[in-house]
Amino acid sequence: MELAWERIRAYRAGTYRLQRRVTTPEEAIAFVNERGFVYFWPIQGVTLPSLWVAVAGDRPVPNEHDDPGHITWGWKDALLGQRRWYYAKVLRKKATLIALDIVPYFYALSENYGDYTEDYLEQYRQGRLTQEARAIYEALLREGPLHTLALREAAHLTSAESDYRFNRALDALQADFKLLPVGVAEAGAWRYAFIYDLVARHYPELPEQAHAIGLSEAQQRLTECYFRSVGAAQLRDVVKLFGWAAAEVEAAIARLVRAGHLLRGLTLPGQPGEWVALPELST
Repeated sequence: MELAWERIRAYRAGTYRLQRRVTTPEEAIAFVNERGFVYFWPIQGVTLPSLWVAVAGDRPVPNEHDDPGHITWGWKDALLGQRRWYYAKVLRKKATLIALDIVPYFYALSENYGDYTEDYLEQYRQGRLTQEARAIYEALLREGPLHTLALREAAHLTSAESDYRFNRALDALQADFKLLPVGVAEAGAWRYAFIYDLVARHYPELPEQAHAIGLSEAQQRLTECYFRSVGAAQLRDVVKLFGWAAAEVEAAIARLVRAGHLLRGLTLPGQPGEWVALPELST
């Protein structure tokens, strides 16, 4: 069965909010809730809605700070710590906005299993947590929420030589749902620094919410959300976004096909390989 690019583009125009733009913070929250998860900025080479496109349209993000589209930055900062959505570097370690009812499915796929005050040590012993990540995590565990400069000092990572290692660890801890930004402090040369806290402390209900969600259930739910946003994609697109094994993506898609939520074995003119799509896009 053959798909048509025109139908996919028309579908995405709706889910990306290209025709009915987001104009207020409340509409931004509603947009994230509708989609389940979106990028803050569009990411080159990754197909996914973003808040920027929903507000500013399908155009490159400009360097000019006075561009009207950059109102999204103010919304994001104002909502940090408000528990209206979840914001951190998650998908491909890029800035991601997640609806609160979807966060437990992501958390269920993370390496957070039990007591957040102790579990990280087992990861460290098994070599799956770097020394820098452990130092950052323990600084927050010990001191409470800290802005970036204070966090570097508490983790003993203040030298210029440690810049890369600190930022890499910060990104890894966010992607594994161990810490997240919860506010902004007037600190540093730019008078702007994120305040970070531990995820399980900031969202104390999250571990329990995720506890009953199994691996396959979480992957199926997130895969369905993805296709509800993009309409059609290839298996490699799902692998690229989530970083799961191809076999896991295959299994999630197979379950969605059996449930009638997706169709596979589709083709797209001029595009090699198999496509998977929502049933409504293939008729």
